[in-house]
This record gives sequence, C-alpha cells and structure tokens, in this order.
Amino acid sequence: MSDLFISREQAEGDLLTAAAFIAERIKSSDGHAEAMNAIVPQYLAAGNVDLAAELANAVDDPFSRDKLLILVAEKCAVLDDDEYALQLADAIEDHGMQAQCFERIALVKANDGDKTRAVEIAQRMEHPDYVFAGIAVNQAAIGKDPEATATIEAIDFPSARVLAWQTIASARIEKGATENAIDALDKASRSARQIEHDEERIRALCDVGNLYIEAHGSEKAIAAFDEAGKFTEVLDNIHRDFLFVRCALGFLHAGSLDLADRTLDLVTDKTQMASALLGFARDQWKKGEKDEAVETLEEGYEIVRSQREIETRDRRSRNALMTSIAAQFAGFGKTDRAVEIALENLDPTETTSALTQIAQILTIQKEDDLVRQTLGRITDDGERAFALIQVADTRSNIGQLEEGAALLGEAVQLVGTVAQKVSRADVLVAIATRFAEGGNAEKARDAALSALRVIIEIRDESAKATSLADLGRLYSGSDWTLNEAERAIVGELVQSADQ
Repeated sequence: MSDLFISREQAEGDLLTAAAFIAERIKSSDGHAEAMNAIVPQYLAAGNVDLAAELANAVDDPFSRDKLLILVAEKCAVLDDDEYALQLADAIEDHGMQAQCFERIALVKANDGDKTRAVEIAQRMEHPDYVFAGIAVNQAAIGKDPEATATIEAIDFPSARVLAWQTIASARIEKGATENAIDALDKASRSARQIEHDEERIRALCDVGNLYIEAHGSEKAIAAFDEAGKFTEVLDNIHRDFLFVRCALGFLHAGSLDLADRTLDLVTDKTQMASALLGFARDQWKKGEKDEAVETLEEGYEIVRSQREIETRDRRSRNALMTSIAAQFAGFGKTDRAVEIALENLDPTETTSALTQIAQILTIQKEDDLVRQTLGRITDDGERAFALIQVADTRSNIGQLEEGAALLGEAVQLVGTVAQKVSRADVLVAIATRFAEGGNAEKARDAALSALRVIIEIRDESAKATSLADLGRLYSGSDWTLNEAERAIVGELVQSADQ
C-alpha cells in the first residue's frame, strides 16, 4: 500500500473525506480499487484534481488505476491545466489506455475550439483520427463549414469521417437545417461504404439511415437500409439476425412496410424476431392501429416464449426482452397480461424490473389501485422499497409531489425489514436524496442519519466506503455540514478504520 493522503482530523469532518480515509486503508487490492472508483469521480466533480490524482495513482490494480487517471486527466484538460493532464497521460502504463487518454484530452481542446492545442496533442498519437473529427465538428458548429470539410477529408480512418459527418448532421437537424443535414449524411454514407469491417460498416449505414429519417429524407434512408441489408445477407455470424432487425425497423420507420416485412422474413433467431415485432407493435400503436399493435406484440411474446434453451444464444437478452414486452403490454392498457408475463420471467431481477416499470406506467395512467397490486407482487422488501422510490419519482415527475413523498415514507418503513445492510444503506441514501430534491430537508436529514447508522454496521470495508461516498454526494450537493449526531458516527467509522 502506498502513502496515505487523508488525515484522521480531516476525515472526521466530511463524509467524502471519511470515505477516502477508509478506502485508503483497505488491504484488498480489488476492494481498494472498487472503493476508489466511487470516490475519485466525486473529488473531480468538486474540482480537487490534485487529491483525485494522488488517490488514483495509489490504486494497485493497473486497469482501475489507468481508468481513474484518464478521468483525472480529462478533468484537468477541462480546467485548462493541460500540462498536468499530459503528465498524467504519460503515467498510464497500458498503451491502449494511454492513447485513449491523449484522445480525450485532445477532444476537450477540440470542443473548446482550441484547434492548435488539439493538433499538438494529436501529434503524440499513432491514430489521431477521432481528434480531427472532433475538430471538424467544432469548426462546423461555429460556421466554418469549408474548414470542417477540409479537416474531415484529411482523415484516413473512414469510421472517424462517418462520426464527424453524423455529428454535424445531428446538429443541423436540431436547428431545422434539414437540407444541409442531408448533405452531411450523403458524405457520411459515402464514407460508411469504405469501412472494412463488415458489422461496423452495416451499423454505420443503419445509423446514417436513421438520421436520414430525422431529416425527412425517407428515400435516402431506404437506400441506406437497403445497402446495409445486402451487406448483412453475406454475413455468417451471430450478428446477422440483429442487423437484419435494425434494417427491418429502419425500413418501417422510413415508411416501407413491404421492405420491412421482407427483411424480417430473413431473421431466424427467435429473440431477435420478437424484438423486431416489439418495434413493429410500437409503430402500429403510434399510428393508431391499436388492435394490430396488441396482436403483433402478442405474436412477439409467443415467439420468444416458445424459444427452447438449445435455441437461446443469449439468455440475458431474452429475459430483458420479456421485461420490455411486459412493460409494453402495460403501456397498451393490458395490465393483467403485462403482470402475467412479468411473473413468467426466468430471471428474478428482470421480474422485479418489469413489475416496477408496469407500476410506473400505471401511475401515469392514474390506475392507483393497480399500482398497489403490482407493487405488492414484489416479494423482496429491499426490491419493493426501490420500486416504491421509482414510482415516487414518477409521481413527482407528473406533479404529484405529496403522493410521491408518501411513497418515500412507505419505503422508509420497509427499510427495517431489509436483511442485507448494504442494500438497506442504498435504500436510505436514495430516499434521503429524493426528500432533499423535493425540498423536505428535515426528512432528508433523518433518512441520511439512518443511513449512517446502517453504514457503520457494514463489515465489508469497500462497501462501507462506497456507501459513505454515495451519501457524501448528497451532503456536498445540498451544502450540508455534519451535525453533532452525524459527526459522532463518522468519528466512530474513522476510528474503526484507523485501528
């Protein structure tokens, strides 16, 4: 373990500092790295790059250390401390991550319009293409279109050229300059065809096609998806069906149902087929074809449900899709069907996610009794507490502030029955954060104090430091100082770590 940077006196007066104090003294390399991954970004958010750099550099795990140093270097560049940023980049051991760090620093300079500095940094890189793409995007943003075009044309790597033109096109679409956007997309399309890697080329053409749709260039979009589909036909790997689905949905949104159906006929994987039908159902509902939308969604569900284990390439994707289908049934007003499908999910975590999403949708639909019934189907108290918090967020977002606060109060009552202390602390921190955001400082401080009392009982030092750092984010964001009761608990935490 390297030198220690946080004194006990400093730690006793601030939650984030206390978290760092505990983390510094964790003997496990993995545990130390995990805690610092939560702590260092908070010091960067506060602008304390020097301490963040010291804490990052003290991490023994090379990957975690280099990843944190990249974050610190990027923040230094944002603060115009370029020399320090470059020193940190030079200290990164892995060549790939070092190149990534130089790229991020250079992109900060490019986004700031400092082309000279960005180019200087790019010259230290073996592959600076994305830096020049960033420079071009900035040039276009300030109206220097000829310069932007010249910069992009000088880029060797076609993927970087595509990204630059897509970003420029997106900005033009936002401004309503669709003709200029289509011109940029034409250039992106030409560059996309030059990409050597098959899957990357197809994805780029699909991305361009979707932007054509946003720019009201449906015919050009159809042409882009048609070309992507032809490239997909010659693929012979697991990505083939996924890319066919992207093309099919692209055709659908561009207005060619016939081409969409024809492309969908080429899909063989049941999970991907069901995913496409989910997209088709949403499109039908949006167009007012509600009966057809429900039928299509039902067809998608039956397809994915019929998929045998031996046919399933990715069990996690299948279960996540089942969650999306369940939530969509709720969105279509079919609550019973939604809950039924949610409870059929083979992954308990996805079941909880689906039930939570259904409850949120029902909240928007003002089906309060059904919200209660749905939440009641979540059997784990900790998961139900988190679900209550998310439904409270939905209530607040639609202006039902008192109802949202009442749900947070229910979540507080559930906390005592949550067995795992880390989960209990996470719930209390989330509740305290929501009360603070809602302007109820008294309840927020009560929940925060309860969280501290749980955190001190957590045995795993890494989890303890991480939970304390999460709570510290609330205190710093709310500009709170520790009161007497809180300071006493922090003192115990620090004393325990210092033994």
